[in-house]
Amino acid sequence: MSTTRVTVVGGGLAGCEAAIQLARRGIPVTLVEMKPSKRTPAQSSDGLCELVCSNSLRGAALSNAVGLLKEELRLAGSAVMQCALEARVPAGGALAVDRERFSQGMMDLVRATPGLELECAEATAIPAARPVVLATGPLTSDLLAADLARTIGGEHLAYYDAIAPIVEADSIDWSKVWRQSRYDKGGADYVNCGFDREGYEAFVRAIVEAEKVVPHAFEELRYFEGCLPVEVMAERGVDTLRYGPLKPVGLVDPNTGRRPYAVVQLRAEDLAGTAFNLVGFQSRMTWPEQRRVFRMIPGLERAEFVRLGAIHRNTFVDAPNLLDETMQLRAHEGVYLAGQITGVEGYIESAAGGFLCGLMLARRLRGEPLLPPPPTTALGALLSHLSRPPLHGTYQPSNVTWAHVPALEGNLRLKKRERYRKLAERGQDAFAPWLEAMGSPTPSGPPFAPPLEDEPEP
Repeated sequence: MSTTRVTVVGGGLAGCEAAIQLARRGIPVTLVEMKPSKRTPAQSSDGLCELVCSNSLRGAALSNAVGLLKEELRLAGSAVMQCALEARVPAGGALAVDRERFSQGMMDLVRATPGLELECAEATAIPAARPVVLATGPLTSDLLAADLARTIGGEHLAYYDAIAPIVEADSIDWSKVWRQSRYDKGGADYVNCGFDREGYEAFVRAIVEAEKVVPHAFEELRYFEGCLPVEVMAERGVDTLRYGPLKPVGLVDPNTGRRPYAVVQLRAEDLAGTAFNLVGFQSRMTWPEQRRVFRMIPGLERAEFVRLGAIHRNTFVDAPNLLDETMQLRAHEGVYLAGQITGVEGYIESAAGGFLCGLMLARRLRGEPLLPPPPTTALGALLSHLSRPPLHGTYQPSNVTWAHVPALEGNLRLKKRERYRKLAERGQDAFAPWLEAMGSPTPSGPPFAPPLEDEPEP
């Protein structure tokens, strides 16, 4: 057993998972959580691992990246998966839980884990003790966030995210779009979707009239002129978008030989070109409305979305520039980050971040090889997101997606269902030997998703 005590700050999914994984490996841990003495504006209970809704853990099918991530966590002995399976309620193809039972289960597990102490206190600065894991989530307290900003440099800490949608490449109607950069500068780096005047004006009206997500009372979003929600621009006038991100200058539609009235540009999200980002389309429209409205874009009538747009309050670091492969701050030895503060989106991704951080820190303290998960696994894909600088623009949070794993060699023409199946099978094949090298822990419970061959059409 190691005599080095680790301090973990934050009693959400990432913090509890990291603390339990450390303690299970013989590392003494103090888990610091400010509830019940203080809550963030988004919290309503005093329990650990509070979820906002019963379906927060999302789909279970192994052909979905997040479903594969859950299965890997289950096989690896995740505490969150253990309690989720014990609190599961019927929800078709999703892993839904009784939120109160889940939270209580995590509290009971924390209290029952030998070597793990729970301390109820607010961390107003990064604790001096090392090692320390910060897993304080998207609403990190102002005082702690300010201290983190001083430590890493304020330019490396964001307080809200502005996410544009991403579409799958094989769902684009390539007969209606063309590749070209404005004035042919820099190569054909963009995919262009051209509007005529009638289609553009109908598109703008649809954006203005679409249902929007109502901000929470505690969300004071700070929009910048260079990163406005698409609906804010549309509300300023019918031509605002056409003179902004949809400007058609320097572009010629080869189907007509003329410049279109307006152009939506798509930019590759990964080097393999399996997914494309809608440039300048960060949005607070509801997700059903985004699907409806964005499918009005020529060439995207049948678009399948890897990710939809969002703008909301968040606290996260520039992970690719700051964190090493073990989630430790490169410039500050002994300070680790886990969960949403690293730039992952979603409860499962946060739990996975806590699991990986706890696992690798425990192995480091025990003098064992780190052995990160292969990049073709879902856990490896999550680490890839944290370490890979964005192809364009600034680093933004993301759920785990198939765009984070290496593309299949020579299989780019596969239909979506078959491609996902092969990606999942490849991930499972790579995960098994890695898990064996980790010591083959006891799974958290029985499988919660059918095997790949029995899954319905996603």
